[in-house]
Amino acid sequence: MATFDDFMALDIRVGTITEAKIFEKAIKPAYQLNIDFGLEIGEKKSSAQIRNHYEPEDLIGKQVLAVINFPPRRIANFMSEVLVLWTYSDGGVVLITPDKPVKNGDKLG
Repeated sequence: MATFDDFMALDIRVGTITEAKIFEKAIKPAYQLNIDFGLEIGEKKSSAQIRNHYEPEDLIGKQVLAVINFPPRRIANFMSEVLVLWTYSDGGVVLITPDKPVKNGDKLG
């Protein structure tokens, strides 16, 4: 079982996707995302296997939640810096998003 302290160690923030393109070198269908987390954190990159429900143009401007304090992970020729959060649903992955616009960098509490 995870403890409350384990949960509190995660830094989960809101960011806005500024760029989304097909990740050609990924083994599983994925996008390369640039996500703006505001002035304090800046822009970070992520590889996300979310192509089943989303087109690149639909992702631009979408706010998402992401874990920003995991170590970067190399995926093929790309360094993924944050883990975008999602849930499995019928037909694939669905992004976790705020239900109202919020400030980039806002922290999940």
